[in-house]
Amino acid sequence: MKFILETDRLILREMSLADADFVAAMLADPEVMRFYPRCHSRQEAEAWIQRQLDRYARHGYGLWLVLDRVMSQPVRQVGLTLQPVDGQEEPEVGYLIHRPFWRQGFATEAAAATRDYAFNALGKNYVISLIRAENVPSQGVALKIGMQAEKRTVREELEHIVFSVRRNDIVRQV
Repeated sequence: MKFILETDRLILREMSLADADFVAAMLADPEVMRFYPRCHSRQEAEAWIQRQLDRYARHGYGLWLVLDRVMSQPVRQVGLTLQPVDGQEEPEVGYLIHRPFWRQGFATEAAAATRDYAFNALGKNYVISLIRAENVPSQGVALKIGMQAEKRTVREELEHIVFSVRRNDIVRQV
C-alpha cells in the first residue's frame, strides 16, 4: 500500500482489497449513502476498490483510504478521480466519510489536502466536486476548501451542482 500524504491528523494511502471490510461497511450504510443512488453490497465494494487499483495504475491517483493518525484506523475515503461532466473529463476531489466519524473536521482536512496534492504534486490547474443539491454537508466542505458553485449537471439521472476551484484562487486566498 502506497502512502500518498499526511495531514496533522490523517494519513492518506492507496486502498487494497484488505480494506474491503471497512469500505463494504461504509458503502452499505444507508445514512452514508443517502445522497448516492443506492447502497452497495460486499461484492460491489470489492469492485469499488478494484476500480481504484485500476485508477492508480492508469492515472497514478484515485480514491484513497484515510486513516486517523493516532488510532491508525480508517475513517473515510477521499481522492482525485476523473469524472465526465457535460462531455469533458474533469478532475474531481471526491470524499465520503463513514458515519462514526462525522462532524470531526476530517472531511474538510482530507479534501483540502487532496486539492493541494492535485495542484502541487499533479500540476492540475483546477478541480471540481460533484455534489447533489440536497447534500448540504458536502457543499459545506466544498465551500470550506475554497470551491464555489459553478453550474448544474445531471449524472446517473440525478442533478448535481459542480463546485470548482482554480489553483490561482487558492494562492490569492493565502
